[in-house]
Amino acid sequence: MTNKKPGRKTYLCLLRQRLSTISRSAVRQWWLRRIPILEWAPKYKLRQNFTPDLIYGMMLAVQQVAHGIAFAVMSSVHPVFGLYGSFFAPLIYAIFGMGRHVFTGTFAITSLISCAAVERLVPRSDSNVTNTSLADLGLSDFEMQRIGVAAAVTFLGGVIQMSMFLLNLGCTTVLLSEPVVSAMTTGAATHVVTSQVKFLLGMKMPYISGPLGMFYIYSYVFKNISLIQFGVLLLSSLSLVVLILTKELNEKFKSKIGFVIPIDLALIILTSLACYLADMPKSHGMDVVGHIPTGLPLPKVPPMDILQYVVVEAFGVALVGYAVSIFLAYSSSKKFKYPICENQELFAHGLSNIIPSFFFCIPNSGAPVRTFISYSAASKTQVTSLIACVLVLLVIYFVAPLLYWLPMCVLAAIIVVGLKGMLIQFRDLKKYWNVDKCDWVIWICTYLVTICFAANMGLLFGVVFSIAVGVLRITRAKIMRVVYMHEEYNAVTEDKYPGLKVVSIGAPLFFLNAKRVHVDILEMMRKFVTRRDSCTHKAGALLMTTPNGVYKERFQRDGCLKVTLVLDCRGITFLDYTGVISLTQISQDLRELDTEVLFTGCSVSLVKALMYCGADGGPKHEQFFSTVKAALETLKVKRCSESGLDASDPCDV
Repeated sequence: MTNKKPGRKTYLCLLRQRLSTISRSAVRQWWLRRIPILEWAPKYKLRQNFTPDLIYGMMLAVQQVAHGIAFAVMSSVHPVFGLYGSFFAPLIYAIFGMGRHVFTGTFAITSLISCAAVERLVPRSDSNVTNTSLADLGLSDFEMQRIGVAAAVTFLGGVIQMSMFLLNLGCTTVLLSEPVVSAMTTGAATHVVTSQVKFLLGMKMPYISGPLGMFYIYSYVFKNISLIQFGVLLLSSLSLVVLILTKELNEKFKSKIGFVIPIDLALIILTSLACYLADMPKSHGMDVVGHIPTGLPLPKVPPMDILQYVVVEAFGVALVGYAVSIFLAYSSSKKFKYPICENQELFAHGLSNIIPSFFFCIPNSGAPVRTFISYSAASKTQVTSLIACVLVLLVIYFVAPLLYWLPMCVLAAIIVVGLKGMLIQFRDLKKYWNVDKCDWVIWICTYLVTICFAANMGLLFGVVFSIAVGVLRITRAKIMRVVYMHEEYNAVTEDKYPGLKVVSIGAPLFFLNAKRVHVDILEMMRKFVTRRDSCTHKAGALLMTTPNGVYKERFQRDGCLKVTLVLDCRGITFLDYTGVISLTQISQDLRELDTEVLFTGCSVSLVKALMYCGADGGPKHEQFFSTVKAALETLKVKRCSESGLDASDPCDV
């Protein structure tokens, strides 16, 4: 008879059976896990939380508008597209994200990455660009072509994040150490400050990118220092001073005055009014934001024919954006005590990029500056983000035309001062130096690579370098120690133990460190066997390996006794084939030195593995004990019986 393949009805029956086993509570939990707003929104305490959420939502809205416009310019697209990103991204994250104090939106690092694709595919010198199918916002075809590239980067970056979610790769955050993320974000902030120099100085300069591009920018500035506009420099300096002083006063007296001075909003209004009254674009040649169309665009599919050309930038947006976002989520979770699911964050940020890409939005991620405002303001829930989104929407429909006269140098000053929290991470160097010099080296190297190349290259280098350093440290680390008996085994301190060592292995044993453990134990036992011919240990004092490799020991002249090594394997959390082979080889090699090896604290799987791999002369059943104490008691009985003594009497083992 031939086996028939299951028919369609069979598959449908199996599907119905599978679905019938899913309970309503499981379905409910799935929806709550995927759409967290369904869980926290019904529990929202209107009287207690709405007032602070409203106040700080207004503060965040001002930051969203200013940063959205500035980061759009940084992405080499029209400022209005930054406003769209400031509305759609935080709205979607508030629904699907788990970070209650994480604010998502346009971000300097992702904007710089996107800018590289825009300038490469649609350079400013290209005057023959046409795409009339997208030109429905009253903007030039050139501007629409540029945002088409940025939207493609946004879309593909979101697809990559969503693919990581489907592959359950949220756990890969274990590869992102704090020094790597700190150095990468600090280096990226340095790039952002550099990108704003031309606006702060009022200089016209060509687009400069690539390796060492930051240094070429400063070189160009110094070579063309005569092109600096004095009026722009004066307004920039005044804006920086006012912003820094006011924000410092806000931090110092926030608890006393009970509110935060909205200096960003005040500065935007005053400088825009002054620029309008003095007609600074004509009189001083000052760059302003210019015309911003009102209303939201109709959704349109991003240009799919250029996706193959923006893969590198899309990966940079996906990985760098998620790295920054998840660390903001971790910080929020620690500070305010609520759980975070890494995979759900991938899902939320993937949607926050995919959906806005259909509305001509630049790439987005967790925004550190606005998130830190949320921390310091102690906003209560994601309602803060929703309120900020509503206010940004009002700006898009009613206030946007009034931003025409906003000076670009003032926007640049707001961006630079907002990066203070990222720039002062240089202070972390002292912490890393005092705690772990390797972390200090990782921070320095990651920062240098970031400023010399780009944020995505810095992140990649930092992850690879930190893994390499970790591997090197594992292979060179001492994971074994030989303990003093009177400290850990009180039940048998009455006896003397010449010729005995108890070695505790306190780390995983696998291919990276197995060889070193093997060599260290053999070297230690060879020295011990050599010294045994003339001396033995006194009164239970056993060999103790110290960090600098010096052995502390007390000797008592006596005859030669058989040496016994007890390997305490309780600390071996996992091991591979190489680790098992190293243990069996230790047993065989020490047998040639007339040394008996006993294993204690082994798991069932480890015993089976040792027995299997040591079938040709490795460990036997009688070499395994549950505890060190049991091994010592058995060894005591054996040695005393060999000496013709009663095991109840004190005797040398």
